[in-house]
Amino acid sequence: MSETTHDSAVAMSAPPSSDEGLSPAQRAQKYGLSQSGARPGLPEYIRQLWHRRHFISAFASAKLTAQYSQAKLGQVWQVATPLLNALVYYLIFGLLIGTRKGVPDFVPFLVTGVFIFTFTQSSVMAGTRAISGSLGLVRALHFPRACLPISFCLMQLQQLLFSMGVLVIILLGFGQVPTWSWLLVFPALALQFLFNTGLAMVMARLGSKTPDLAQLMPFIMRTWMYASGVMFSIDLILKGKDVPKFVEILLNANPAAVYIDLMRFALIDSFTADQLPHHVWAFAGGWALVMGVVGFVYFWKAEERYGRG
Repeated sequence: MSETTHDSAVAMSAPPSSDEGLSPAQRAQKYGLSQSGARPGLPEYIRQLWHRRHFISAFASAKLTAQYSQAKLGQVWQVATPLLNALVYYLIFGLLIGTRKGVPDFVPFLVTGVFIFTFTQSSVMAGTRAISGSLGLVRALHFPRACLPISFCLMQLQQLLFSMGVLVIILLGFGQVPTWSWLLVFPALALQFLFNTGLAMVMARLGSKTPDLAQLMPFIMRTWMYASGVMFSIDLILKGKDVPKFVEILLNANPAAVYIDLMRFALIDSFTADQLPHHVWAFAGGWALVMGVVGFVYFWKAEERYGRG
């Protein structure tokens, strides 16, 4: 009998493998195998993020430094960009359209609105590209993907804090005197950062599968800016107009407008409490909590799909 015939006979007489009839998932479970890049539980995911907090901070700082590395003025553009935007809005809205009428301290009013809305706008835009623009890093290394949108939002916060020095100079130059209310800047920025991060996580998941979303976002953000009272007072614009009550409520509850109003109240003497929407701190805290939690969970749900396919 030839060797081939002998092996065939042995194979035919051998008992069937115990793995026959098992699905791939059952076979993996039998041998203790786990899916590569599987999504961990939510508590474990939070723990992993905390362990990588130094990476998040370092990545944000490195991105901020590299952002203007090719420009001759370098980091000056962190301040110059929102200031130039404020100048354009002042010329068009303040002078030509006349939105400065009835608004005391219009320049501090406008510059504060531009700086604070730019913080949200930049965070959302960066979040939209957080995964799709970092595929090389996502596919090469294993880490909680939420590190990326958090890092980009932290980068925008660092940029805003750098710009706040110029904002303070502008405020002082237009007669604003530091008071205890300036301390309200810190809780207001903390709540806005939490809101921005949650929204950026939502956009990061959507943008990871729909890269074209990044091209649409500038139009959405511009529309949002016009509805947030950056260049005008919402109350003065609505005064004397037959606007449905629900529209007024929506405009005042708009999260971008809420955080802008809080910052104006904290920094500008003429912007008093009676100009704030009712329960403004409740709005600010509610938006931050809801968007922060919903955005984080929504992003975590797709953890194992980022960078694949």
